[in-house]
Amino acid sequence: MHPTQSQPRPPTARLADIAAQAGVSEATVSRVLNGKPGVAAGTRQSVLAALDVLGYERPVRLRQRSEGLVGLITPELENPIFPAFAQVIGQALTRQGYTPVLATQTPGGSTEDELTEMLVDRGVSGIIFVSGLHADTSADPQRYERLRARGVPFVLINGFSPRVRAPFVSPDDRAAMRLAITHLASLGHERIGLALGPERFVPVQRKIEGFLRAMEESLGVPAARARRLVQHSLFTLEGGQAAAGALIERGCTAVVCASDMMALGAVRAGRQLGLDVPGQLSVIGFDDSPLIAFTDPPLTTIRQPVPAMGQAAVRALLEEIGGTPAPHTEFVFLPELVVRGSTAAVPQGAGVLPEA
Repeated sequence: MHPTQSQPRPPTARLADIAAQAGVSEATVSRVLNGKPGVAAGTRQSVLAALDVLGYERPVRLRQRSEGLVGLITPELENPIFPAFAQVIGQALTRQGYTPVLATQTPGGSTEDELTEMLVDRGVSGIIFVSGLHADTSADPQRYERLRARGVPFVLINGFSPRVRAPFVSPDDRAAMRLAITHLASLGHERIGLALGPERFVPVQRKIEGFLRAMEESLGVPAARARRLVQHSLFTLEGGQAAAGALIERGCTAVVCASDMMALGAVRAGRQLGLDVPGQLSVIGFDDSPLIAFTDPPLTTIRQPVPAMGQAAVRALLEEIGGTPAPHTEFVFLPELVVRGSTAAVPQGAGVLPEA
């Protein structure tokens, strides 16, 4: 077909599928696909979304010219919370006409600085960092000031530094721990452990603060005693297994974990020690990553409000790109406790914290 010729009308069956998916008439679908006027912007967007959902290719004339590239840098993709952020942020950018570019660090491969340099060299309009070096208190925050000096707008998700002038988007880690401890205390647990990653990360420090405060407020456990029930490891399934194993040895009947991956490791640790989950060991995760509701048992977890956080990050970045900078402050989003099948009442006579 010569490129100037009009494209053939889609078959009626396909029109019907698209119309049903979009909740509009076949005539409306036809008008959108043929680029005819008189269709509301929202209706047009619904038809385009229906095309995407059903796996149809958009006609060339309907493909939006990109407003520019926006980089998204994540530390990894093995933990499903990062693909979840990437999907929300990518969709929000696409709706605004931008083209998202996902850049992921790899062990022994590209670092955050190298990925940033690569994106800047390609002329990105801005960058969103998820759980990057801004969350690591041992890292030099000057890299972000240098990026700002080059005129590249950016937004940072999960991790706050007062030394970086940029919008930050975070879940309320302290409130998350309060939700978890209150829930476990209501089930009779007193000896509750906290399994998390290295202490140099801001979200880890905040979770510890929230844990110690909640243990004192809900159970009257002084911070010095509760601190002995905090175990650092890696943010992986194996890290959760190791941390939970150590906490179970200290007599914990419940373990709160800093990620769902760690929580799955905690479940594995309990089972390897012959403990029933949740009958003899309760486990709470953090994130509510995709598919976590379908584990065995389905995981009780703290839901990180990924859609709201991702959309806020995109809004803040687009304001920066548009020349009306968002406040250089932290937007904090409240998490939510999702109770499923990995928490239950404390076993009879177990889990009482000794005075020593």
